[in-house]
Amino acid sequence: MPFHERPSRALYAGPERAAARSYLRNIGFTPDDLDRPVVGVVHSWTGTMPCNLNHRDLAVHAAAGVRSVGYTPMEVNTIAISDGITMGTPGMRASLVSRELVADSVELVARGHMFDGIVGIASCDKTVPAMAMAMARIDRPSVLLYGGTILTGRFRGREVAVHDVFEAIGAHAAGTFTDADLDEMEAAACPGAGACGGQYTANTMAMVMEVLGLSPARVNGIPAVDADKPEAVAAAAALVDTVATNDLRPSALLTRPAFENAVAAVAASGGSTNAVLHLIALAAEVGVPLTLDDIDRISRRTPLLCDLMPGGRYSAADLHAAGGTMLLVARLVEGGLVDGSTPTVTGRTLGEEAADAVESPRQRVVAPLAEPFAAEGGLVVLRGNLAPDGAVVKVTAHTPRSHTGTARVFDGERAALDAVLGGAVGPGDTVVIRHVGPRGGPGMPEMLQVTSAIMGRGLGETVALVTDGRFSGATRGLMVGHVAPEAAAGGPIGLLRTGDRIVLDADTRTIATDADLTTRTPPPAPGHEFTRGVFAKYAATVGSAAGGAVTTPSSNGAPA
Repeated sequence: MPFHERPSRALYAGPERAAARSYLRNIGFTPDDLDRPVVGVVHSWTGTMPCNLNHRDLAVHAAAGVRSVGYTPMEVNTIAISDGITMGTPGMRASLVSRELVADSVELVARGHMFDGIVGIASCDKTVPAMAMAMARIDRPSVLLYGGTILTGRFRGREVAVHDVFEAIGAHAAGTFTDADLDEMEAAACPGAGACGGQYTANTMAMVMEVLGLSPARVNGIPAVDADKPEAVAAAAALVDTVATNDLRPSALLTRPAFENAVAAVAASGGSTNAVLHLIALAAEVGVPLTLDDIDRISRRTPLLCDLMPGGRYSAADLHAAGGTMLLVARLVEGGLVDGSTPTVTGRTLGEEAADAVESPRQRVVAPLAEPFAAEGGLVVLRGNLAPDGAVVKVTAHTPRSHTGTARVFDGERAALDAVLGGAVGPGDTVVIRHVGPRGGPGMPEMLQVTSAIMGRGLGETVALVTDGRFSGATRGLMVGHVAPEAAAGGPIGLLRTGDRIVLDADTRTIATDADLTTRTPPPAPGHEFTRGVFAKYAATVGSAAGGAVTTPSSNGAPA
């Protein structure tokens, strides 16, 4: 077998391992099976959401692909949290925490059961980066596959996605959307299995994995319910043999040029700000330095080339039909904006894969390099006396680029949402939501419920938002997140008061107030109720959003 290392031999080879083999002999594994390389087929099926609903079915095809090249698959299931379903509730605090838990659980089972390789199937926002983080830690032959995007729904003759429902909640509160309107859209927006259908976090990270080379080109973009998906997954899973033969482990793929390529793709596609957290966290797993300044620098030089939801018109399925991620990469290669020499799990370079992109005639999803939707990419990093370590905002062709407003300060999301829905926030205001960062949340919940309410009430052009929490990829408008340091870590956002003047400017990369914060004492922090369990452990070990919000134990028990 071409595997350079066979950890599974320590588990199953030799007379002294007879007891281990005896557990497996009568549940479907033969001695020959256990003599072959063992590949974990790891997925996050759960019946709590549509995102991962097809994973068990896809795992069957992935296992067949593994067997087709002479290896033995062993199926493993881990957990997932739905950002969209938990949004606006205390359950949303579990989302980012789940990234660490999924990564830890995949690493743990792979080390415990000594898998020789991994085929991972992931879909929702945190399982995709979590799977990649685990693969990076284990550094054995690995292939990462995406379960696929959901299709858009139809509402009164137009395409809709889940962000439309969130914004409709704001319209309903404003009295411009009836109960019947809301029910009709609710029933239509999510028509089946698959992850949220715009260039939100899941689809952004699926694109990232193709560009990094952990996923084979042209597979992730196939929608979840597409008839081509099972066969494509089987063929992609079989690539674990190519990876093993050519030693294309994560350590060979996750290089500095690959990460810069991925940042460029996110920026050019108008992708989710969550990619900033996840790329920095994944880079940390392999010792590649990647900072907010790097991300801003790359985004500045990269034009916005995709017209994708939520800021644009088209869905992830539309991008696939237009030519997919590799069409975008081909544009970036053409402009010298990515390094086409980076390797991928197919054994071919990223440039070679992009050269095979087939552009659909008359497609409008990906612009020509000479006619971008905006001169620079969608990821903008702001700094100033409110965020000395940085803050992140997604700016598309339709986003206001500056705002000067009066702070309306809230210690938590619920109070801010009530104020927006109740009409207490108006033009010229800057909503500030603090103590919702990685440590303060804990878990850095997304503020989509609030941002969507702002948009739904027709305030998207006149109201901005600043938070030490984060945003869904479905967020639109001038919404600034990841403010670092967070309030719970003593950040200056904790010193703001309602009535302070806040200046936001994407062009000058500014987030500042003219209030004299040096004379103020922070008010008592609201804290959280967790003294034990997963949230307490997370809050005790998580670091800054500027560093990817990774959990790193240190000798004194504080975040590193």
